[in-house]
Amino acid sequence: MDSPLALYRRYRPETFAEVIGQEHVTEPLRAALAANRVNHAYLFSGPRGCGKTTSARILARALNCEQAPIADPCGECDSCRDLARNGPGSIDVIEIDAASHGGVDDARDLREKAFFAPVRSRYKVYIIDEAHMVTTQGFNALLKLVEEPPPHLRFIFATTEPEKVIPTIRSRTHHYPFRLIPPRLLSSYLSELCEREGVTIEPAALPLVVRAGAGSARDTLSVLDQLLGGAGAGGVTYELASGLLGYTPDTLLDDVVSSFAAGDGGAVFGVVDKVIETGQDPRRFTEDLLRRLRDLVIISAVPDAAASGLIDVSGDQADRLVAQATSFGRGELTRAADWSRPGSPTCAVRRPRACCSS
Repeated sequence: MDSPLALYRRYRPETFAEVIGQEHVTEPLRAALAANRVNHAYLFSGPRGCGKTTSARILARALNCEQAPIADPCGECDSCRDLARNGPGSIDVIEIDAASHGGVDDARDLREKAFFAPVRSRYKVYIIDEAHMVTTQGFNALLKLVEEPPPHLRFIFATTEPEKVIPTIRSRTHHYPFRLIPPRLLSSYLSELCEREGVTIEPAALPLVVRAGAGSARDTLSVLDQLLGGAGAGGVTYELASGLLGYTPDTLLDDVVSSFAAGDGGAVFGVVDKVIETGQDPRRFTEDLLRRLRDLVIISAVPDAAASGLIDVSGDQADRLVAQATSFGRGELTRAADWSRPGSPTCAVRRPRACCSS
């Protein structure tokens, strides 16, 4: 029996409406498609895993849909089925990885083939991924073709580093910058996917998955995939997520914050020793502690920060944070954060065998 595809492949969007967190890009593209005002060349830029290549495929699919001009591909015609999530692909939509095909010879080969008409579709679409890897000579070889392409040709460049695409190419494209996906949107999306997969996930584990994904949909789904693979009958628990992702358990953070509030230096160093003895990463511990103290500073200034979404925590954890924040003054919280900062002369984990400032 074949193993299931990775989550980010199983749930790759097939229409612009399914792309999350990029409405500033997808809505103008849908309007251009519906009005038949599509440009001959596009540049999609932004952080990795945020939907650039996926959106390029959706754009190619919509361009060649039999019902075009249309904002979203119909999903029923031959071209749409060929370019679907599990489709065989289309001979008229060519994806090129510029990391391995970015030289001048590759550009010349592309230029020669581009003038041939599409075989089955309305347009021949070139999706050039990692476009910043194309050499200057390669871009120069493509310049005239990108500037004045034949009517059947469309280009879509995707890159994480748009500044490395030479200005003469950038100026001939419509540039759409993609952004990192907001944490709250990712959290709700992950909850929905877990429901589809029939796996429960503890609310306290969701912020850890979102944090590990760092705003990238693909990276976040890869993290969730790992956790789903290791989940038992109880689903994805906080303990499983914190252990696999290497985050400091809440119990240790609660202990050290309570020790700060009580002014018990011995207890603080006892927690630090427990961190070292249990194999926790000291730098990660200080990062997690600073994040906790930052959340407490926010709660002390905005008591309903958790309910309003200003900080991303589960309900029971929010109650604990409110209780912890009330045991401090705002000045004490700031001083505690400075004391815990990596590299600070008073850093609690500044020890010879596990120095957090190395």
